[in-house]
Amino acid sequence: MKILAFDTSSIVASVAVMDDDKLIGEYTINHKRTHSQKLMPMIEEVLESCELTMKDIDVVAVAEGPGSFTGIRIGVATAKGLSHAMNIPVIGISTLDALAFNVAFSHGLICPILDARRNQVYTAVYKWDNGNLSMIEEHMAVSIEELVDKLMQRPEKVIFLGDGVATNKIYLIEKLKDRVLFAPNSMKMPKAASIAELALQKAKEGNLKNCYELLPTYLRKSEAERQYEEKIKRCDKDGACEG
Repeated sequence: MKILAFDTSSIVASVAVMDDDKLIGEYTINHKRTHSQKLMPMIEEVLESCELTMKDIDVVAVAEGPGSFTGIRIGVATAKGLSHAMNIPVIGISTLDALAFNVAFSHGLICPILDARRNQVYTAVYKWDNGNLSMIEEHMAVSIEELVDKLMQRPEKVIFLGDGVATNKIYLIEKLKDRVLFAPNSMKMPKAASIAELALQKAKEGNLKNCYELLPTYLRKSEAERQYEEKIKRCDKDGACEG
């Protein structure tokens, strides 16, 4: 079973092809958020380098979020388009689950944090247990203070990774002290190979979707949606709005 996987839910763009238990190729760029321009050329280059075409792909897998609203839309729309065009199933994988999977078979807790802006992070808490990645705290959009409060209730060391680490590193060390660990650069960013491997597990379980069933995961409303709702509330309060 050959899986084409990609992740555009952050500044990182990553594409991989996996054939059952073999990673055939992976292409990752961590430079500027121009996924609309780069994603399809990256897919084409990976396939060509692996001497494959889309006709050889059995399943498309994509990071469904949370993360950058625009990045998620680009990734999900591309996955749906390829799934529809080639008449093959698609699988959505949580960006947070895939990040946690980067740190395979580690001890202690794993805590991916993605910058959600508005003084919040997208996060969840995981732990490896008998070879399985278990979720301790569900996906959430919270302040870093709320997250730390939850982590301080447990005794384990915590491995942090993701694009939210840089701006919160000093605070995390201050509060959690010697319990804090940070994933190395090669592991702290999204990797399409992790998306592919988690998708492979789902595919073997028969957990497949068609292009119409795949939906993005945002965890919270976009800035445009919030502004629109605030405008409606003001209109309701002050009277009918025109335009």
